[in-house]
Amino acid sequence: MTLLDRIKEISKMRGYSVKEVSRKAGFGERTLYRWDENNPTYEKVQAVAAVLGVSADYLSGDTDDMYGNASNGPLDMKTIDDAHRDSLLSFGGEPISDSDWAILKTVLQQHLDERNASK
Repeated sequence: MTLLDRIKEISKMRGYSVKEVSRKAGFGERTLYRWDENNPTYEKVQAVAAVLGVSADYLSGDTDDMYGNASNGPLDMKTIDDAHRDSLLSFGGEPISDSDWAILKTVLQQHLDERNASK
């Protein structure tokens, strides 16, 4: 499966057109279609991977692990620092803001505290 094939497949799964993914990644509408003939830089692949919520290595065909963390176990939200958050997580292809990130962690911590208190 080529890079473009994987982009098409994941785009469809996420409900995006390839043109929409290209725009969200900051490129022209036809840019991704040209990747079938021209190899993009790793940084450009990373930009598309962030929009699609998968690893750049998956898009490049270097792994079949979509999320790039199977060998390390699941990502722990408590251990993700702000500097790396945007390269690891997004919501609908958009970065999670600092204030939304704080809310997510607070809500999850409250839920876990309540669940543990009821045991």
